[in-house]
Amino acid sequence: MAKRLGKQTYALEKPIHIISTATIVGEKEKNGPLKAYFEHCTEDDMMGEKTFEKAERKMMESCIDLVLEKAHITEQDIDLLIGGDLLNQLVTMNYSARSLNVPFLGVYGACSTMSESLAIAACLLDAGVGEIITCATGSHFSTAERQFRTPLELGNQRQTYSQWTVTGMGSCILSCKGKGPCVRMVTFGKVTDYGIKDIANMGAAMAPAAMDTLYTFFQDTKTEPKDYDLILSGDLGKLGSDILKDLMREKGYILEENYEDCGHMIYSASQKTFQGGSGTGCSASVFCSYVYKKLCNKQFKKIIFMATGALMSTVTNQQGDSIPGIAHLVVIENSSVAK
Repeated sequence: MAKRLGKQTYALEKPIHIISTATIVGEKEKNGPLKAYFEHCTEDDMMGEKTFEKAERKMMESCIDLVLEKAHITEQDIDLLIGGDLLNQLVTMNYSARSLNVPFLGVYGACSTMSESLAIAACLLDAGVGEIITCATGSHFSTAERQFRTPLELGNQRQTYSQWTVTGMGSCILSCKGKGPCVRMVTFGKVTDYGIKDIANMGAAMAPAAMDTLYTFFQDTKTEPKDYDLILSGDLGKLGSDILKDLMREKGYILEENYEDCGHMIYSASQKTFQGGSGTGCSASVFCSYVYKKLCNKQFKKIIFMATGALMSTVTNQQGDSIPGIAHLVVIENSSVAK
């Protein structure tokens, strides 16, 4: 059973291996700095479907099929599917799970859903609940924009502090057996709200939650930033990353060259996404491609993966509420250092 460390962190007893990952991204993402790491790209954001929502579902189904194929297993081998997306009532994951005859747990942490799914899956496997769990999350620019902001047809100008919702899917398979990088610790975050109300300013809304989770993790584990090859936040973008660095510095922790953010990494300045990427598919696609491959190649030995989410909704936005944030964290080690 997992051992509790401090307030919110758990050290897992068993090595929980990530035995396979898969990604599918859109053309804009494929043309970004991480293009060499993305396996599959769709040049048609509609995926041959009549709506963007159905296209997102098709991408998710394809990504899950791909990760199963790479792991050389079938849906009959899966004990549980965990995942989520950004659309109302998790329609992408719910309808994707419909095509699989496996137990399903839908979770919503906005852009933090990938690390949330990994943390839940690792804890369940460590407790003996199943042997193989699949995690999958994703987003689509065209569906998220018109749900949370404005219809694309309006052609509204974007604020310079805004981010671009990633069209991308990421899926991975966790198992108590097999080979691959291991999830060793998890920290479940708390909802944190600093009063940001601007739905375009996701980085500022999520950065306080990232600080709270990361600071709590360091306090719980008695470790420091220098103890990790990579500290990776999810979807803060350039502005949110800078805010997180300032907040952590106030707490006595300096984030230096070993810190990066998925939203900052996925696009280049020439792609005019302003502060970078966001969306459930942002951290999922970066982790399941670039980060996972570097772990497998021993370029990273021990990392922190902490995806962040803005827990807003169209209802609360219309009522003038502020935007709560959440961040969940997992520590992953490659097999050579996992014990």
